[in-house]
Amino acid sequence: MEKKRLMIIGAGGVGNVAVRKSARMEDLYEVILLASRTKAKCDAIAAEAGPVPVETAQVDADDVGALVSLMESFKPDVVLNVALPYQDLPIMDACLKYGVDYVDTANYEPKDEAHFEYSYQWAYQEKFKEAGLTALLGSGFDPGVTNVFTAYAAKHYFDEMHYLDIVDCNAGDHGKSFATNFNPEINIREITQNGRYYEDGEWRSTEPLEIHQNVDYPRIGGKESYLLFHEELESLVKHYPSLKRARFWMTFSQQYITHLKVLEDIGMTSIKPVMFQGMEIQPLQFLKAVLPEPSSLGENYKGQTSIGCQIKGIKDGKERTLYIFNNCSHQMAYQDTKAQAVSYTTGVPAALGTSLVARGIWKEPGVNNMEQFDPDPFLEELGPLGLPWEVVVDGKLAFGE
Repeated sequence: MEKKRLMIIGAGGVGNVAVRKSARMEDLYEVILLASRTKAKCDAIAAEAGPVPVETAQVDADDVGALVSLMESFKPDVVLNVALPYQDLPIMDACLKYGVDYVDTANYEPKDEAHFEYSYQWAYQEKFKEAGLTALLGSGFDPGVTNVFTAYAAKHYFDEMHYLDIVDCNAGDHGKSFATNFNPEINIREITQNGRYYEDGEWRSTEPLEIHQNVDYPRIGGKESYLLFHEELESLVKHYPSLKRARFWMTFSQQYITHLKVLEDIGMTSIKPVMFQGMEIQPLQFLKAVLPEPSSLGENYKGQTSIGCQIKGIKDGKERTLYIFNNCSHQMAYQDTKAQAVSYTTGVPAALGTSLVARGIWKEPGVNNMEQFDPDPFLEELGPLGLPWEVVVDGKLAFGE
């Protein structure tokens, strides 16, 4: 197979992992271009990646023309977008104009509204289909691996899936009094908006962090877990109509929630612009500037994450339960890629999903979510790439009907 040219947009914690992992795929890639608004960040990552050569460039991912010009210069075979979710649409537009396959890890949300849904990107279905281009959405862990876990369960373990609970635990300790594990703007916007889950054919809303319960995580133990809305729920209930209920849960320490509540009460999590020294700024963007950079947390991070899907349904006329999950060590992630496990668990699937598109294994013109492809090739490579997974059949789940 002729080697491919990979373009990666975004040089944060996830971009760092995706570049390092992709640059080890010397049988697949001829060269990688890493581009972001800050070229110095790209240069620092490129200096430690290989053996595939990594070139760097400065680009404004909001500028479609600049993106197309860079693509015309580099001539990529596939583009991986690990920039901000606000930038999904301009990058998709640039891929359409140039004519190249597209992969991302998180769905689009408007910059001025804390709201995310797939409708913005699903609207590109006919454009990508007519162009003969594949767009792979949400190739991170959640969304991403959780979608593939669900597809794998549907293919191998169930005739019908009825109840799906996605559980996400970070039991690590980074030693900071308060920090977010990925981009603070996205992280805080996500958890301060209303919760939402699917039940009996309709979406139901909750107050932020209103519903919570203790969940026992493998090799970690019990952790208080809070119901949030997460984008993979939207695509999974669409593609698996037998689901009667689908929910997403994430752990937060009481210290984290206390800090967040104080920041929220004084207006620092707001995205409504305010005047400051004659300039209009978003308080949340200012908060991001003073919080620790997520990519800086890895070196002293201890403990592990645990993310998976708890599913209940029917197989051969009998009730069945399934828990499919991955545990990831922060220390291992840092040793492998100089990243903490939250960046690692997103960056590794991003590199893997992109490689499947590049190899033509996952190739379907149009806009596709992860569960729409055969899960087996992805999961065959996920463990060797650094994220081994486990399956427990007919064990006790944290959630009843």
